[in-house]
Amino acid sequence: MRTFDYIVIGGGTAGCVLANRLSANPAHTVLLLEAGQSDNYVWIHIPVGYLFCIDNPRTDWRYRTEAEPGLHGRSLLYPRGKVMGGSSSINGMIYMRGQQADYDQWAAQGCIGWDWASVLPYFLRSEDHHGGPTPLHGAGHELRVEKQRLSWAILDAFQAAAAQAGIPPVDDFNTGDNFGCGYFEVNQRRGVRWNARKAFIEPIKHRRNLHILTSALVDTLDIDHHMVCRGVNTLIAGERHSFMANKEVILCAGAVNSPAILERSGIGRAEVLHAANVPCKLDTRGVGENLQDHLQLRLAFKVQGVTTLNEQVQTWWGKARMGLQYALLRRGPLTMSPSQLGCFARTASSPQRTNVEYHVQPLSLDKFGEPLHNFPAFTASVCDLQPSSRGHIHICDANPQSAPRIVPNYLSTTRDQHIAAEAIELTRRIVAQPALAHLQPQEFLPGPQAQSTEQLIEAAGRIGTTIFHPVSTCRMGPDSEAEAVLDPQLRVRGVHQLRVADASAMPTITSGNTNAPTVMIAEKAADFIIKG
Repeated sequence: MRTFDYIVIGGGTAGCVLANRLSANPAHTVLLLEAGQSDNYVWIHIPVGYLFCIDNPRTDWRYRTEAEPGLHGRSLLYPRGKVMGGSSSINGMIYMRGQQADYDQWAAQGCIGWDWASVLPYFLRSEDHHGGPTPLHGAGHELRVEKQRLSWAILDAFQAAAAQAGIPPVDDFNTGDNFGCGYFEVNQRRGVRWNARKAFIEPIKHRRNLHILTSALVDTLDIDHHMVCRGVNTLIAGERHSFMANKEVILCAGAVNSPAILERSGIGRAEVLHAANVPCKLDTRGVGENLQDHLQLRLAFKVQGVTTLNEQVQTWWGKARMGLQYALLRRGPLTMSPSQLGCFARTASSPQRTNVEYHVQPLSLDKFGEPLHNFPAFTASVCDLQPSSRGHIHICDANPQSAPRIVPNYLSTTRDQHIAAEAIELTRRIVAQPALAHLQPQEFLPGPQAQSTEQLIEAAGRIGTTIFHPVSTCRMGPDSEAEAVLDPQLRVRGVHQLRVADASAMPTITSGNTNAPTVMIAEKAADFIIKG
C-alpha cells in the first residue's frame, strides 16, 4: 500500500499512542513510520539498561549541543530515542504529570482546553495505576505505573532530612501539586521497562489496518501549492519511497526532529531555510525556536556507614548478586531507574510555587558513561522546573541524515542563574539536617569552596547537564501569537492536513519529567482528529 488515511511520523511515545487510537476504527488505514529499529534489544527492557542505550547508535540519535556559554563552553550529549518506543525506550521511566499550574497557565495564554481540569481525563485514559482507579488515577489501561521494587537506606535518610528542612514526605507526585519528597513511581511492569511500544502497539499489532515501517527515515513532507500536506517522502535502505495520506499527516518526531522535518519541507524561518539551501514555502517564525529544557545540577556527597551502589559494582560477586536478584525475583539494582527518590521543593525566591525537582541517586560518577566511584556516595541532582532561558534547534542543510544544530542557551538569564545558586544552597541545607549527620556527608561536587552567589553560578555552569526534557520547538498558541507554530488543536498554521503532536507542542515546559505529558498530548490529539 502507498496510500493511507493517516500517516504518523515517529514510533516514539506520541506516535505509538496515536497509531493505537487512530487504528481503533477498522475503516481507517494508518501508517506508522519509525527511523529506528525494533525494540528487541535486551538492554531496553532491563531498567538499568538505559546505561547501555544512551549514546548507543542502536537506540539513540546521539545528538550533541553546540558549545554552551552558560556551561563554560561545554557541549553536552543530547540523547533522543531512535528505536520503536522512542525516548520511552531509553528514558528514566518516571511517571510525572507536572503541576496543575502548568496547564492552567497554558490555557491562560490562549490554549483553550488545555487547563488541568481538561487534560486530567486524558492522563487517566492511558493509565494503569498500581493503586487502582481513583478520581486522580486510571487503571486497566495501557500505560502501567508501579512502585519501584527496591529502596536504599541512604535515600530514606535523605527523605528524612528533607522533612526536617520543611519538605514533607509524599506518596503521590501526580495530584496537581508535587511539593514533597518520596520514591518516584515508574513505567514498569514487575521490574521490566514498560515502554510505549509495549503499552500501545503490542496489544493491537494484529490490526490489519495498521502498518508499521521501521528504519524509515522521513526526509520531507509532500506539501502541494495549495499548502495541503499530501504525504511524506522517506529513505528506506537507501531508497526513496513516498506515501500519501487521504486525511492527515501527524508529526510525532519529538522536539528535535519535528521542527527539522518541517524545515526540510520548507516550513520555517526564511533565513534558516535559505542558509540550509531549502526553498521556503511558508515563513513560520516559531519553528525550531522556544527550546526549553531542564538543566540538572549534580551535587555529590561522600558518606560513611551506609551502602551505596558504588561499592556493589566494584566486585564480581556484587555484580553476580545483582544479576541473580533480577533473574530470579525481578528485584534489586537492575530494576533501578536512573533516579529513585524524588523531591520537589521551593527555593528562597519562590515561596509559593514548587520550582525545583531533585533526582536523588545512591551512587556517584564523574559524568554519564564513566565508572562509578570506588567510595560510598550519593548524588542529589536538582533542576529548575520553570526555566526562563530559551534556545533553538535548526537544520544545517537539507540532508535528513545530518544532525541539527542544538542550542539550549542554558543559564542565559539572570533569573535562571540565581535559581541555580539558590538550588545549590537548598541542597546543602537539606544535607546538613540531623537525619544525615550520622553518615558524615562531605560535598565533593561542586565542592564547598563555592559560597558567594557568583561562585555558585560559576559552579552551576561546571556541573550542569541536561536531564533530557527538550520541549516547545513547535509550540501551540492562540492566533495572536506570531511565533505559535500550532493552533490549540495542534494544527500547523498555514498548512492543511498537518498536525504536530509531541513534546514540541508544549507552550512552556511542564514542572517535572515530560514523558507522561507527551502521552496526554497524543491522547488529546487523537480526539481532535477523530472528532474532526
